[in-house]
Amino acid sequence: MSEIFGTPVGQALLRVGSLDQVARVDRFVEDDGPARGARRFRVVNGGGFEFDVHPDRALDIGAATINGIPLAWLSSTGITRPDAYEPAGRGWLRTFGGGLVTTCGLDTFGPPADDEDGVSGMHGRIGAVPARVTEVTVTPELITVAGDVRQTGVFQENLVLRRRITSRVGSTSFTIEDTVTNEGESVSPHMVLYHVNLGWPLLDAGTVIDIPAASVTSRDPDAATGFNQRAEIGEPKAGTREQVYIHTAGDERVARVTNAARGLTFTLRYSETLPAIFQWKLTATKHYVLGLEPANTPEIQGRAAARTNGTLPRLEPGESRTYVIEIDVSAA
Repeated sequence: MSEIFGTPVGQALLRVGSLDQVARVDRFVEDDGPARGARRFRVVNGGGFEFDVHPDRALDIGAATINGIPLAWLSSTGITRPDAYEPAGRGWLRTFGGGLVTTCGLDTFGPPADDEDGVSGMHGRIGAVPARVTEVTVTPELITVAGDVRQTGVFQENLVLRRRITSRVGSTSFTIEDTVTNEGESVSPHMVLYHVNLGWPLLDAGTVIDIPAASVTSRDPDAATGFNQRAEIGEPKAGTREQVYIHTAGDERVARVTNAARGLTFTLRYSETLPAIFQWKLTATKHYVLGLEPANTPEIQGRAAARTNGTLPRLEPGESRTYVIEIDVSAA
């Protein structure tokens, strides 16, 4: 049985007037700025772990804290309502609010695409599609938020993401289980990437990154210059350029980020259906962020490159594929 703050759930429930005192899902509607009108759920799980779910951004995860300590990097754009999304070119960056998990896909990720499957902006459109929420439940054992997110258009793809987010009461973890189904009448390209964005104070000088992998390569010359320091986080420095590394998953499908000075360890686990994990390291001022990005193809240069290199996943009509990521945090 689960524990809440070191007390078995059954005993804890004798000491509170309602489970809501320690574990709940609070629901909000934003009332100002670029997020006005968007829904937000705050999950409080009774273990000192709290995180926001954004139903109008594909049920992605926004701000998150452990014992009040922030974990996610949040950008200057904020997490906006979906109609603020700019689909063309690199417009995705105009509403990339960061947050703990941003979903990219479902038919492309990486650079903008203009190929036989049409024109798509950077990182695809799924992260700006509102969900139909199908479940929000809190029991003494488990908190669940679930919904369906449909990426479709007339004469276009018809891909449905069915997402289920669960967190055990009293834990310091949650799991996202996604099933993507092609409900269209023709085969569809299918690329998905989970953009997990970590920030200060988890990131700091002395923070260490551990990603067991079968192989690691640099995306470009900027990354190559820092290859031997890719597992380290230094002080923020103005003008620092991003460095991206492509890790081919090994037997242990995990990535860990440890800040020993603060007693924090962040662990990301990902399913076998995600054969690669990209590492986005940026230690500039204001853009002081580490991205851990499990993906269903190792092709980081986008859909056209994946097709050329024979690494473009596809979904046949009626076919489904399931992906799982688990996030766990420990704090001393």
